[in-house]
Amino acid sequence: MTGNALPQDHDFIKLALAQARKSYEEGGIPVGAVMVRDGKVIAEGHNQRVQRKNPILHGEMDCLQNYGRHANYRGITLYTTLNPCMMCAGTIVQFGIERVVIGQETVLFPPEHPFHGNIDFLRSRGVDVVLLNDPGCEALFEEFLADPKTRALWLEDIGVDDA
Repeated sequence: MTGNALPQDHDFIKLALAQARKSYEEGGIPVGAVMVRDGKVIAEGHNQRVQRKNPILHGEMDCLQNYGRHANYRGITLYTTLNPCMMCAGTIVQFGIERVVIGQETVLFPPEHPFHGNIDFLRSRGVDVVLLNDPGCEALFEEFLADPKTRALWLEDIGVDDA
């Protein structure tokens, strides 16, 4: 674990994991997110690229969309099951989300294109990032990647042409 984890971080990442499981059960990519302010969940979401045929509806983006438009995002912690991609990391920075707690850092599939996310980018922009290396998040993604059909969805999600 890296960063300054708080006792409640493990509880909130479990809620994000429930969102990831929901996406997986719907035939989507198992990434989930919740937003918390003052110890209360204010929004939740899950990756819906497949379900809604929307290329930018990652778990973090769905969560932000469900929270809606607000003048600022101060005091919010975003919990996400997977290290955010550049699109989601850029949105976190754009809206000034100050703290991000991540369940899983890296996906090593495919081996020639491992997905490392953007922790360094977030930190370089002043975001407090906590990496939990949560076994539940890692196990769900391993389950997802065990099926060749869902592996193909992952390659699509990270922009890797498997042909």
